Amino acid sequence: MVANVLFLLLTISCTAQSTVIDIKKFGRNKDITQAFTKAWKEACASTSASKILISSGEHKMNAVNVKGPCKASVEIQVDGTIQAPADPYALKDAYEWIKIEYVDSFTLSGKGTFDGKGAIAWKHNNCRTHQNCKRHSMNFGFNFLNNSIVRGITSKDSKNFHVNVFGCNNFTFDNFHISAPETSINTDGIHIGRSSNVKVLNSNIATGDDCVSLGDGSREVIIKNVNCGPGHGISVGSLGKYPGEEPVENLLVKNCTITGTDNGVRIKTWPNTPVVTTVTNMHFEDITMVNVLQPVIIDQEYCPWNQCSKENPSKVKISKVTFKNIKGTSKSKEGVTLICSKSVPCEGVELSEVSLAYNGAPIVAKCVNVKPKITGKAPTCSA
Repeated sequence: MVANVLFLLLTISCTAQSTVIDIKKFGRNKDITQAFTKAWKEACASTSASKILISSGEHKMNAVNVKGPCKASVEIQVDGTIQAPADPYALKDAYEWIKIEYVDSFTLSGKGTFDGKGAIAWKHNNCRTHQNCKRHSMNFGFNFLNNSIVRGITSKDSKNFHVNVFGCNNFTFDNFHISAPETSINTDGIHIGRSSNVKVLNSNIATGDDCVSLGDGSREVIIKNVNCGPGHGISVGSLGKYPGEEPVENLLVKNCTITGTDNGVRIKTWPNTPVVTTVTNMHFEDITMVNVLQPVIIDQEYCPWNQCSKENPSKVKISKVTFKNIKGTSKSKEGVTLICSKSVPCEGVELSEVSLAYNGAPIVAKCVNVKPKITGKAPTCSA
């Protein structure tokens, strides 16, 4: 009986092993664009699990767009450094440098780095001075993927956002690293939109914009054990600018450390737009702020660089939001700012054990169009 069980386990183990496809099979050129595309085609057509292997060393890659559906699971293991062209126009009109779409059970793993070579592009990203600023390629576009995971790898110096997650379900980032200087403009770490059951776990995100941002239609998102900074913190939004936006629901941000950022945890919506939608069940818990300029924010008058009108209030309804066990240091006296819409005031907002210090003294809270429930040690509101 024991022997039969062992044989069965061995059989399952053997059948579960992936067929390895080394891209060297398709040539040993420094530029692996074609080799990668051919390897993907072979892996995607395989009826058993496949692993594409990109070994150590430096490799160059132009824009790629690979798609499923595939006949079995596909893994890409990267142990080297893959470099994008430094010239942002070399990627032409590719919205993402590496785009992977319509796959079930996809894995991106390894200890490798995807270097977007973004320094030249950042000079064109400044929307502060140019409303129609040029947006160059993101490092990754993950679109319509199910039951997938990214683990171990590093995204470095993207030309635009590092990662865009769109139309995905059950997608996990674990031990994922994002590295870019504070001066890298408009380089959000992970942007999530129209996706459900997305997890960002045990990761380090240093960039020039939001570490993680949630766009419309984001549901059931968990951000846990993440180190964020520099950048603009962890944000819901901005929301309410475009027609047809979907609700954002059920976010948990927990056990995170946010260091040296402009913002800590934030919900932001645009004023003066016709969009009617909702944001509900947002929970920010057990978060350490280290020298953060604005640690806790709801901003329903979000209007960067004064390039919009605040004449009419936001129509995005925010409800059931908790800020619990938020501690550390603020770079401003007003460490909690809750500015809600006059048209649809926030409801069900709670501040619980919010203990932040500014120059050694407790911070204060500013509240507009909201009456938060205060429990434990937390600042009371002033208008």
